[in-house]
Amino acid sequence: MSYKEWFENHAKKHKKIVDKLLACGMDEDEIIEYFCYENMAKNEVDFCPLYKQNKKCHDMKKLNCYLCACPNFRFDDEGLSEYNNHKVLSRCTINNGGTIAHSGKIHHDCSSCTVPHHKSFIKKNFDVDWEKMMSECNLGS
Repeated sequence: MSYKEWFENHAKKHKKIVDKLLACGMDEDEIIEYFCYENMAKNEVDFCPLYKQNKKCHDMKKLNCYLCACPNFRFDDEGLSEYNNHKVLSRCTINNGGTIAHSGKIHHDCSSCTVPHHKSFIKKNFDVDWEKMMSECNLGS
């Protein structure tokens, strides 16, 4: 699956949940709280494939899943740039994490970064229109 396909599919799932929460009258803080890992793994099992495995994407006690795709992550399936004859498909604007290179492509590895999964970061960057918010950040340079 390409980055763009994942992003579009995830945006639809995210919107469906947020629309449901807004219809219930939840405010920003309640929506953010709803997206805590424990609640999502219990009530929104199809949101993330790791939920069914009872696994977290990041080793942290209070993982929040609202910003599953980080505003600092940039991607382009056609490539952002080239490095040592490898096409760079993704990168981090705050240079947190590492890279994985294979098959002539370089991908950013976010597994050691917990920045977008803290409530304070989510609150600072919050928008109920996740797709719009993330599109402005993630697509391209």
